[in-house]
Amino acid sequence: MVEKIKEIYKKYEEIWNYLVVGGLTTLVSFAAYFIVTRTILDVNHPIQLQIANILQWIAGVLFAYFTNRKFVFKSTNENKMQEFISFTSSRVVTLILDMVIKGVMVTWLGMNDLIALVVSMVVVIIGNYVLSKFFVFNRH
Repeated sequence: MVEKIKEIYKKYEEIWNYLVVGGLTTLVSFAAYFIVTRTILDVNHPIQLQIANILQWIAGVLFAYFTNRKFVFKSTNENKMQEFISFTSSRVVTLILDMVIKGVMVTWLGMNDLIALVVSMVVVIIGNYVLSKFFVFNRH
């Protein structure tokens, strides 16, 4: 049984590691949001709420870059700055995709925001993986 689990893990190691790192990235993002909204920023103030969202996104992207680079895609690219810019750019793309999906589903189609959140999360997770694998951490 243990050997079968190891075999499945090895076969899909990159995907399993991506899911674990993604879960940890989510925790880091939530922690950053919680810390800044419970200490220095007021969520009832629209500008401060958006600042909190931006800080949450930055914390998540920073954590995700370093952990994806080391544990998921095992990058050996010497040009870390270019790689980081590519990674951040790809995350901006999926952030915009997230905003569009939620905007269309909730605002235009009148769907429940939690359904839109789940649909968007699935699309963004897949998008982040594909962009990271083929455009950011691609092994030449």
